[in-house]
Amino acid sequence: MAGLRAPASAEPSLPDPYDFSVVLGGPLYQIIRRAHLSGDALQLWRRRILFITLIAWLPLLILSVLGGRAWGNAVAVPFLLDIEVHVRWLVTLPLLIVAELVVHQRMLPLVRQFLERGLIPDVSRAKFDAAVTAAQRLRNSAVAEGLLIVLVYVVVLFIWPHYGVLNVATWYAVPGGGGRQLSPAGWWFVYVSLPLFQFILVRWYFRMFLWIRFLWQVARCTLTLVPTHPDRVAGLGFLSSSVVAFAPLLAAHGTLLAGAIANRIFFEGATLLQFKVEIIVVVAFLLLVVLGPLLLFTPHLAAARRVGLREYGTLAQRYVREFDDKWLRGHASAGEPLLGSADIQSLADLGNSFELVRSMRMAPITRDAILQLAVITLLPVAPLLLTMISLEELLKRLVQVLL
Repeated sequence: MAGLRAPASAEPSLPDPYDFSVVLGGPLYQIIRRAHLSGDALQLWRRRILFITLIAWLPLLILSVLGGRAWGNAVAVPFLLDIEVHVRWLVTLPLLIVAELVVHQRMLPLVRQFLERGLIPDVSRAKFDAAVTAAQRLRNSAVAEGLLIVLVYVVVLFIWPHYGVLNVATWYAVPGGGGRQLSPAGWWFVYVSLPLFQFILVRWYFRMFLWIRFLWQVARCTLTLVPTHPDRVAGLGFLSSSVVAFAPLLAAHGTLLAGAIANRIFFEGATLLQFKVEIIVVVAFLLLVVLGPLLLFTPHLAAARRVGLREYGTLAQRYVREFDDKWLRGHASAGEPLLGSADIQSLADLGNSFELVRSMRMAPITRDAILQLAVITLLPVAPLLLTMISLEELLKRLVQVLL
């Protein structure tokens, strides 16, 4: 495919088509860049956080103060005591924005790594180029972002009122008349703040879909894997190290979950244990989204291991037979010393190569990566343990475990 291969006369200033970023594109990116809220590489993230906070959170505070629902006993959940809303806009949202920069910087060179490592043979180059082009086209699609906006408002207007609202009087709505009566702050919350947040969140799911789709298309290509590669995944180890880039995204989901649970504990009398299923599901879902796509390469790795064991097994058989004939059956040249012979080192090297093939992993996923991402997701929920047990008792139990 000629679409991605720059001709020899191309200007050096043209961007490298293989420097693909799942976050650096789309109509919204162009808008915020022209508004000087972002640089070409997602700089100015502090400015974006401040701007969105001024639009989404500050009006809620002002309208709640004017409506007498910012504090006091007018409603069961005044604005300043609503843990979820403050966590959502003052913690989760900044993390989602920071995640854009981290993912962009860490994952920008990944696509080119497939080429620099020689993993894409000439026979698969056209399919690989097509996968990159398709991902870029979908990332930049105005239709896709328009559909995301429609989806967000459908969720906010028709689903959120049934599953995301507290069953008590709050600063944004009071039950009554067979439904909920929105306050002025509630109108801004429902039609501006919440859709804005949900769009930023849902757009992350869209980006993850782009990445998964790209990896799926690459996994359908013929790959040139080397089973003796020291990363023990035939040269795909760079993919396993990339998942750490999603740590801020998982932390954002952890804070979002913690805020929602905290509100229900403090204002509806729930307990942390009531949400153990939700916590497990969220952690499992996030790990599946981030790490699951790497399982697409398992068939390639399994095939590379089978071929490697067969080929290196055959090579080892030939070598050890010749080594045996030479050094144990008296076929060595007269006067050739055994001590310091390169044959012994070669035998050891061959054994190491065979062991590398034998110990190959069937996915570019490490146990450390799984544990790190799980801990990062659960860490924001950890303070809620204090609703079940005192800090003193918790520290005492931790000391007992450690000692």
